[in-house]
Amino acid sequence: MASERKFFVGGNWKMNGNKNSIEDIIGYLKTGPLSPNTEVVVAPPSVYLQFVKDRVPAGVGVAGQNCYKCEKGAFTGEISPQMLTDVGIHWVILGHSERRNVFGETDELISTKVGYALSSGLSVIACIGEKLEERESGQTESVVSQQLRAIASNDNDSKTATPEQAQEVHKFLRQWLHDNVSGSVATSTRIIYGGSVNGGNCATLALQADVDGFLVGGASLKPEFVQIINSKQ
Repeated sequence: MASERKFFVGGNWKMNGNKNSIEDIIGYLKTGPLSPNTEVVVAPPSVYLQFVKDRVPAGVGVAGQNCYKCEKGAFTGEISPQMLTDVGIHWVILGHSERRNVFGETDELISTKVGYALSSGLSVIACIGEKLEERESGQTESVVSQQLRAIASNDNDSKTATPEQAQEVHKFLRQWLHDNVSGSVATSTRIIYGGSVNGGNCATLALQADVDGFLVGGASLKPEFVQIINSKQ
């Protein structure tokens, strides 16, 4: 049942922010109040991970926005799961649409990265999703099932989906997990919505039975992020 899965709200700051603006965002979180029934994690650019970790309120987690598939080596510009855990970071985002569509990351690479990050002790926000044109041409289920299969097999203009569309896809994903992995995994896995969530649509989206939270982009840089965190009643 959905009640067994704690609501989750992640803030993906992408390549945004400086020390001054980050202090403002953290100020919003400290002022709150934040619902104790929602798990909150923020993902700043990697150069600010320690800065953010030292300042966020107790109970707010910090995530890396990406990591690579091995511990160390000649991979200029990359960071490893071990580097994240070494500085006290316990979450990472992998497979984001921008990593897929801008940087060309494949399902196979993302699958390998997810598996390695998990085996290294990180909690993973694994992203899957279709492009707008794929949704409009009826390819959503085939695209997301292929991406999910790749992950599960491993031991910029956007348009917001309606709450009904989000629920339809999340229900499909949960059934896929039930049929292809196990009922217990389907029941326990939090499926979070990563479309354009904001203060205006978060409450309606949070009502959907199979929407267990949000991965928020631009709105996580604004005061309305607190409203989104508190959207689950």
